[in-house]
Amino acid sequence: MSEHRRKPPQPQGGGRAAARRGQSGSASGRRAAPRGATGSPSDSYGSDSYDSGGEERQYGGRAEARRAAQRSTGGGRRRAAEPTRGGRRAGPGGPNGPGRGRGRVAAVPDKKRLIDYPRAGKYGWQRWMPSWKLVSGLCIGFFGSLMAVAGIGYAMVGVPSEENAAALSQNNVYYWADGTQMVAAGSGQNRQNVTIDRIPKEMQWAVISAENKTFYQDRGVDPMGIARALANMARGGDTQGGSTITQQFVKNTYLTQEQSVSRKFKEMFISIKVGTKFSKGQILQGYLNTSYYGRGAYGIQAAAQTYFGKEAKDLKPNECAFLAALLKGPTYYDPAGNEGIDRSATREANTKRAKARWSWILEQMHNDKRITDQQYQEAIKNFPKLQGRKASKGMTGQIGYLADTAKKYVLNHSNISEKQFDQGGYQIKTTFKKANVEALAKAVKKVEKEKLDPENRELDKHVQFGAASVKPNDGAIVALYGGAGYENGHFNNNADTSGVPVGSTWKPFVLAAAMEHGTYKSDGVGVSPLSKYNGNDHLKVRKNDGSYVLKKDNTPFFQENESDYPWGYISLRKAMEQSVNTPFVQLGMDVGMKNVADVAEKAGILDGSFAELNASFALGTSTPSAIRMADAYATFAAAGKQAAPYSVTSVKFNGQEIEGFEKPRVTRAMPENVANNVTDTLENVIQNGTGKNALALGRTAAGKTGTTDENKSAWFVGYTQQLSTSIAMFREDPKSAKLLSMNGTAGEESIHGGDTPTEVWTEYMKAALKGKPDLGFPEPEKIGEIQNEVGAPSPTPTPSVEPSETVTESPSPTPTESTTPSPSPSDTCGFFGCEDDGGAQNGGTGNGGTDGGVSPEPTPTDTNLDGGNTRGNGNGGIFGGPEG
Repeated sequence: MSEHRRKPPQPQGGGRAAARRGQSGSASGRRAAPRGATGSPSDSYGSDSYDSGGEERQYGGRAEARRAAQRSTGGGRRRAAEPTRGGRRAGPGGPNGPGRGRGRVAAVPDKKRLIDYPRAGKYGWQRWMPSWKLVSGLCIGFFGSLMAVAGIGYAMVGVPSEENAAALSQNNVYYWADGTQMVAAGSGQNRQNVTIDRIPKEMQWAVISAENKTFYQDRGVDPMGIARALANMARGGDTQGGSTITQQFVKNTYLTQEQSVSRKFKEMFISIKVGTKFSKGQILQGYLNTSYYGRGAYGIQAAAQTYFGKEAKDLKPNECAFLAALLKGPTYYDPAGNEGIDRSATREANTKRAKARWSWILEQMHNDKRITDQQYQEAIKNFPKLQGRKASKGMTGQIGYLADTAKKYVLNHSNISEKQFDQGGYQIKTTFKKANVEALAKAVKKVEKEKLDPENRELDKHVQFGAASVKPNDGAIVALYGGAGYENGHFNNNADTSGVPVGSTWKPFVLAAAMEHGTYKSDGVGVSPLSKYNGNDHLKVRKNDGSYVLKKDNTPFFQENESDYPWGYISLRKAMEQSVNTPFVQLGMDVGMKNVADVAEKAGILDGSFAELNASFALGTSTPSAIRMADAYATFAAAGKQAAPYSVTSVKFNGQEIEGFEKPRVTRAMPENVANNVTDTLENVIQNGTGKNALALGRTAAGKTGTTDENKSAWFVGYTQQLSTSIAMFREDPKSAKLLSMNGTAGEESIHGGDTPTEVWTEYMKAALKGKPDLGFPEPEKIGEIQNEVGAPSPTPTPSVEPSETVTESPSPTPTESTTPSPSPSDTCGFFGCEDDGGAQNGGTGNGGTDGGVSPEPTPTDTNLDGGNTRGNGNGGIFGGPEG
């Protein structure tokens, strides 16, 4: 019989007696036997049992002992983990064997894991410190997986058999607001491939020295450059830069211009394959034929013709270096400037950047021994002479400016680059109305023909106009006038120009700020337009602490009017009517120029066009574009509601809609009654003041004239509820782009906003509003409190004062609007009641004023006129870099 089947021998000495003796022994203080040694039938296998005599009794054989040992330890590993007294574990067997009661039983080890982490058998920080085996295993696994993925990617990605459609330039199609086609423009035919033997060696080495010195040695990819691009992409930055010539060729020829990880990896794999499939000469040829050089020129042949009017094979070393510099980014390296796309891309800034990179490239070519010492010395002395821009097919008249404005809006409201856009394939629906555009151009041409004779009068040369027309409460630009046309060599869009101060057309923002915020002494209570300020000429300007604004030499700054007529203390309403400077300069100081700037910005003016916040800031030293001025006045027309100007309603690429061109949201820019009171005051400017020529419109309108220092610009901005339009007139030196005085232009001693610009405005508005009802304006409610300037005389009880009969002198002998008698007090009565503008100190209402003008005094040194806030000069331009 098997040992496992043998019955255990009966204990000697009797079962019950032995049990009693065991119990007695336990009770007498002997150590309790471990489980399995109590005499219980269930745990009698293999346990130690001590009787009262201390004799060890052995039960069964070895098999039974093993089974008992398993039971005594709880069935193996689980029981072995249970602690006993003193941290020891009871084990089977006797004192010296496996059954010793006080012996330590070795823990059964855990089942081995594939990844030993957290580490077994370690404690504290060591438990969490990975072993060298784990680290090395993970590294090997990672790099192995990476190589596997790279291998799969390389195998799956092939070189496309044909060029990507994006590499073939197409036309962009622009549409009028009614959906009819305006023009199909682009560079679809402005590309001609040439073979490598027709590209000068200097051109080849110029791009190699500048872009990829190791071109002939590398395998077509730059791993570090790709890593930098991916890192930039992760940070949300540009992925450009660091690519080899092969990679750029692949991107230009076979891939889209999207910035994504997948596209970057495709570029890498295709570049590797292209490097094995094509020769270096073929790759370089393809790169130079597909690169974008600006001005719609794709490829080296088109670039040579566009910039130098010659074949690519005839390029000189200095010309080659210039074209290579353009590859850095033609927006910022074309000396003609690209300010509409980016305000920093001015002619001056671009020329400086282009010359710096051009000279650097020549230096690199010389260092790399690609040109001789003689070639280098000859080239570095002669920056190449460039051709001016030329009008492309269909981009004549105002069409070029309309397309230019729409293009800028698209680039500023999407992720589309200029290069992508110029490759074509876009359908752009604009806000421009053909009839309005034609009417505006016709109005400018009519007044030019009547007033200007540049062939016979020197001072009539270089006179320019810029204009824009915007829908209030909407922001849509329905028309603009950008200049004489691309075909006449005028490529600067005057509707979106910068650097032309707006003069007294800025004064409504000062009045609006006074009505909304009050002055430093009014505790937030708004100022009534009937408040009186000193309108005399040559006045010192006070700061809020009572001290005077000083010039650089610490002498008092005096504000001038355009004439020395003694107005005395006149209401702000009257000062606006006659465009008197001194009241608005002091009012701006009292309100705080920061508040004036904030009101103008909320109305629609970009802070990038603001001048310095000194005393003259109130008189229009800032230079917003005609589009922005029309849009800001549209805020007054819409009773304080502002809508950013826009010129594009939808964009499609090859028929697919692109998101992001919804109509701008209308917001509240100023309290309704503030806007309505400004409108009421500007209605009076047309009815009784410097804007009287606009009465020829024959309907309710409001507006303001503006003339700047030295008569360098003249403006009229006016509106009805349906349309807001701004007209700018100025002279500009075509070489330096500096403004010239218009004194003597049109045979007049000086040009004011109330004559020529107002006539253009009236002619256009007649046509644009023909057949539309006269909606008038909302009736304003009384606003603010009368807060006269410090030093103003106390009001007299006399209800009205008749104009002085002794005042016969005219404040300005030449301007048309200033030689007509000022209206009687009854003529200037508004909803407030009739004004008393006469006789306070220096005579009655007298004759009319002039159009203002920025003070000829030096800029005050105290520019901190708003509690520590100052603003620097910026460019005007539509929305400060193009939006419209």
